Amino acid sequence: MIKYIDSKKMGRGIHGWLDSYFHFSFADYCNPKNVNFGILRVLNDDIVQPQTGFDMHPHRDMEIISYVVEGELSHEDSHGNRRTLTRGQSQYMSAGTGIWHSEYNWAIDKRLRFLQIWILPDKKNLAPNYGDYLFNFDDRRNKWLPLATGVANLSNPAPIKIHADINAYSTVLSAGKTLDFEIDKNRQAYLVLIEGSVEINGICLSTRDAAEIVEENIVLATADGEAHALIIEMAKSE
Repeated sequence: MIKYIDSKKMGRGIHGWLDSYFHFSFADYCNPKNVNFGILRVLNDDIVQPQTGFDMHPHRDMEIISYVVEGELSHEDSHGNRRTLTRGQSQYMSAGTGIWHSEYNWAIDKRLRFLQIWILPDKKNLAPNYGDYLFNFDDRRNKWLPLATGVANLSNPAPIKIHADINAYSTVLSAGKTLDFEIDKNRQAYLVLIEGSVEINGICLSTRDAAEIVEENIVLATADGEAHALIIEMAKSE
């Protein structure tokens, strides 16, 4: 089963310095029928204007991944970590018992766009942890690049390890190419089309659209342009 998610019908939060598309209930967008997809709790597509950002704020008992689409994302946290990431790179936090952090776009004239992803952990009260990975953008061209996986999944080479049963990948599919993705029985996946347009099992997606996929193998196909996508695979919801 594939459920198409139209970005034009997503929740929105527009605050001048910040323009957010909410895939699930968050902040300004509250929909009791759209709170999560399995253990995927939050997926926000944030556009942050120059010289602005999120001030220091707390998190607890959540696995958080940030995926940079364009611009520069500068992170700072209460454990002394500081890092600036660019296109296709990712940072992650196990918020655990508690951590404070800020996310800023310090550029003078370039906006920042990044995906903010929250995943429910398999255990509470974990020790807080931060990390990042400077992926080479071209390493995902016409293939699935492993980004993140659960700490116990030794078969997945993804460099980001989190405390949740997920597997996250990204791809940039060239014009006229196809790419498949297998979803095992009792598993499901959430796909986000970050940029471009693509067809998934006959369903057309445009920039920012998404798809909920349950127990169905998929084939992505492009026409005359590139497509940049992210997929998060996990156990099927009960």
